Amino acid sequence: MKEVLRTTDPTVIAFATHLLAGEGITAFALDVHMSILDGSLGILPQRLVVADRDLFLARAILRDNDIPVQ
Repeated sequence: MKEVLRTTDPTVIAFATHLLAGEGITAFALDVHMSILDGSLGILPQRLVVADRDLFLARAILRDNDIPVQ
């Protein structure tokens, strides 16, 4: 699994996941609840990861939709 996106905005994670799913790429959101455990409520970033084989295509899809990638 490779990281394609890191953000503190949950709407960007949801939008990126939807875009990738539309192209047949499965994406997983990591660290979704870490801010709550830390008590900071949204300050810690969430990560979006994809399979190694889908990394190049996932980055291209996100860039085409003006989402900054890692």
